[in-house]
Amino acid sequence: MTVPGADGPVSSGATPSDGGHARIEALARVRALLLSLGCADDEIDRAVEDGVIDLLVVDRVLVPSERLLTLAEVSDRTGLAAEDVRRFWRALGFLDVEADERSFSELDVEAIQIFQAMVAMGMAEMEVAVQMARVIGTSMARVAEAQTAPGTTPVPQTSGDPVLDADTFARQADAFVPAMGRILEYVWRRHLQAATRRSMAHRSHGGDDDLRPVMAVGFADMVGFTMLSQHLGDEELAAVVSRFEELAHDTVVALGGRVVKMIGDEVMFVVPTATDAALIGLSLAEAYADDDLLSDVRVALAVGPVLTREGDFYGPVVNLASRLVGVAHPGTVLVSDEFRRALDDEGAEGIDARPLRTRTLKDLGRVQMWKLLRAGVAPGADSHRTLRWERLGGVLRDLDELHERTTRTGGGSAPGEPGRGDAVGPEGEGALEGGDAPAP
Repeated sequence: MTVPGADGPVSSGATPSDGGHARIEALARVRALLLSLGCADDEIDRAVEDGVIDLLVVDRVLVPSERLLTLAEVSDRTGLAAEDVRRFWRALGFLDVEADERSFSELDVEAIQIFQAMVAMGMAEMEVAVQMARVIGTSMARVAEAQTAPGTTPVPQTSGDPVLDADTFARQADAFVPAMGRILEYVWRRHLQAATRRSMAHRSHGGDDDLRPVMAVGFADMVGFTMLSQHLGDEELAAVVSRFEELAHDTVVALGGRVVKMIGDEVMFVVPTATDAALIGLSLAEAYADDDLLSDVRVALAVGPVLTREGDFYGPVVNLASRLVGVAHPGTVLVSDEFRRALDDEGAEGIDARPLRTRTLKDLGRVQMWKLLRAGVAPGADSHRTLRWERLGGVLRDLDELHERTTRTGGGSAPGEPGRGDAVGPEGEGALEGGDAPAP
């Protein structure tokens, strides 16, 4: 049956018993919107009957251009070889399509033509353009995933009715999508400004585009995260990760650093000078030590030439900092010998470096390490961290005892599962790999 709507008949299924007057009005609005975007009545009716009207609205609102072109037709339109079209498509993070599948729209053609124009104007070579597409695709995929988290506009909590969900999404997206596009452009422009200034400053000081810039690289790793994740529920774990990222990002950025990436319980950052990196590292250790929700972090710093590629950093300096963070104790900041010398060369004030024994690090050989402290801070002033770890260790041991009792009564882990509370404490986790023992 059909029910008259504001913009024509409403599809069968939209009766008062199915959702009342509000649902009828919602479907009328959705139908009017989809018709304005080029959908046919029969396509809308099928989507309603199949219970996917909300997905149809998402497709047409976010990518309004119809998919009418095959890979060969895109190649003909752009003059780009089909395999190069595929390279751009993959670089942007989209799934491969069959040769005869009509999966491309006018928007896709326009995007490829923009990349072609950049190459033609000498702004980038083909390989560089593909790399840029890969960076854009990866970054935008992460933004999109973050925006579709529960409670995030424009994705509403499902009502169980695709018609009502489609109507809600359409009304929210109408305001949200254009605004988000402007925000993304604004943030990109500001970051492009900063990156261009850094690049120009590097060249004006005698740097060469082919030479690696000298940067201080840091890693901060939250201690005990793996063990905590075994015991926390999804909401509690999400709160811990969110707080870790917030504290890391705010601390690094406020002191002039740049967050390169966050991977779960670890953050990587860069900054031009060793002095600024040392201040960031010490501030991170202090910030997490004072936070009631989080455990301490281990921090490691190294300095030297780095390879920059696709917004990331590579090379021996990055490898050294990554290795050092694995052997640091909770709440401490470890640095390499080269980093300590860089602090001396820069005339850093308010920072002391305490020598530790040399260690053999995987793939790097013998490394002299130093522990950073605020000037005037006694080596044993971090005893409160020991108390924090004793309390955390007690909680996890209690949870493990409960886990063992559950296992004995018929539930729990698989045979041979290791205990999860054994390594908690200042001498746990990272300390198992070595490092200087905490001062008494």
